[in-house]
Amino acid sequence: MPVDLSHPTFETPDCKQPVRIAQLSDLHYGPYIHAGHVRNWVALTNAAKPDLIIISGDFVDRMNLRSLTPLANALSQLRAPLGVWAVWGNHDHKRYPDIQKLRTVLEKAGVQFLVNAGVQLRDDLFLAGVDDRVEATPDVMKALKDCPPQGMCVLVSHNPDVLPTLPEAAITRVTLALSGHTHGGQIRLPLVGALRTSSLYGQRFLGGWSDAPVPAYVSRGLGMTFLPLRINCPPELVMMQINPQTNTTNQQAT
Repeated sequence: MPVDLSHPTFETPDCKQPVRIAQLSDLHYGPYIHAGHVRNWVALTNAAKPDLIIISGDFVDRMNLRSLTPLANALSQLRAPLGVWAVWGNHDHKRYPDIQKLRTVLEKAGVQFLVNAGVQLRDDLFLAGVDDRVEATPDVMKALKDCPPQGMCVLVSHNPDVLPTLPEAAITRVTLALSGHTHGGQIRLPLVGALRTSSLYGQRFLGGWSDAPVPAYVSRGLGMTFLPLRINCPPELVMMQINPQTNTTNQQAT
């Protein structure tokens, strides 16, 4: 299935220099997604020349360790000056028997994990990531512990349901949140819409921009689970352009 390469933009005074972020979400490498799919996504990502690559969870779907070599080989080709960073999704925890082994394989491929942790990538850019909401325990304030008072703070959570419950201290500090998980519904029927989103908030986080209560972008993701189908909901590779603010309000555009 062809991939939508989306180009949302965001402006904020917290950003001093432009930054382009590639977001790959919900790969679901397994029964329906194979190494060839991942290699294609990696090629599309590298061709866009992002400054930073984020993988927002659900790497695998019902896999074992011996099957991970093709996935790791494909992801090892990702290139970005600020690195390749990731968080876990619910399928990573639930479908894989030993997530530490999974982490070891992916780290050898160059993927760096933020599990309730953060990292300063530039003077004006702090990246924070939390663990999955359903199968683990996200801790936003722990992830933001080392976040400086100035500059841009990007929070990555596989599941967007974390966002409406952000503590006030996080709301005042997070500039932008990135999530996946809902697959855009994966199957959208005419007059009915998405049959399922796996979100407590129904279609609120179906995909695209949301204020939740911070500006957030929810990717439709790349892979599939449960059924090998995407209907009226093509896979999405996000190429987010963040620029210094040029007026008095944040501006978002798809």
